[in-house]
Amino acid sequence: MELVAAGEDDLDALVERWYDLATAMEAHSELNEIAYEDAEAVPDDGFRAHLDDPSVTDYLVVVDGETVGFVTLEAGERPSRERGRYLDVVNLEIDPGRRNEGHGSAVLERVEAMAREDDRDYLTVSCEWGNDGARRFYRDAGFEPKQVTYARPLE
Repeated sequence: MELVAAGEDDLDALVERWYDLATAMEAHSELNEIAYEDAEAVPDDGFRAHLDDPSVTDYLVVVDGETVGFVTLEAGERPSRERGRYLDVVNLEIDPGRRNEGHGSAVLERVEAMAREDDRDYLTVSCEWGNDGARRFYRDAGFEPKQVTYARPLE
C-alpha cells in the first residue's frame, strides 16, 4: 500500500470518493445531509483549495497500482501545549468493495510514520458518534477518546 499525493488530475476521483463517504455519514445526523444529488454535481473547489494549502494534503490510497480509497491529512499546531504539533486525519475512505482487507489499518500506520517524520506529537481523527464501526476501527488502531464535539442545528 502506498499513499500518493493527489494532484489536479485526481480531483474528480477525490470528489467521487468523498461523496461516497459523505452520503454514508448522512445516516448518523441530519446535519450531514448532502446538498447534491450525485457526485457529478459536487464542485471540486474544496479539494482544489487543498492543492494550494501547505497544511492540507489529499492522498490516494494505492494498492498494486489500483486506487482503493483516499485520505486527507491536515497538519496543525497548538502552541500553548507542551505537545502541540498534530496531524489530523480529516477524511479516510476505503472503497466499499475493498474494506476489511487491512487497507485502512495500513493507511493509519503510514500516516503515523509520516507524522513521526514531520516531528508531530500526536494524531487526531473524528468520526460520527453513532458510527460504531468507525469508532471501533479507530479504538482498535490505538486511538483513545480525547474530547466530544456537540452540534446543534440553528433552525
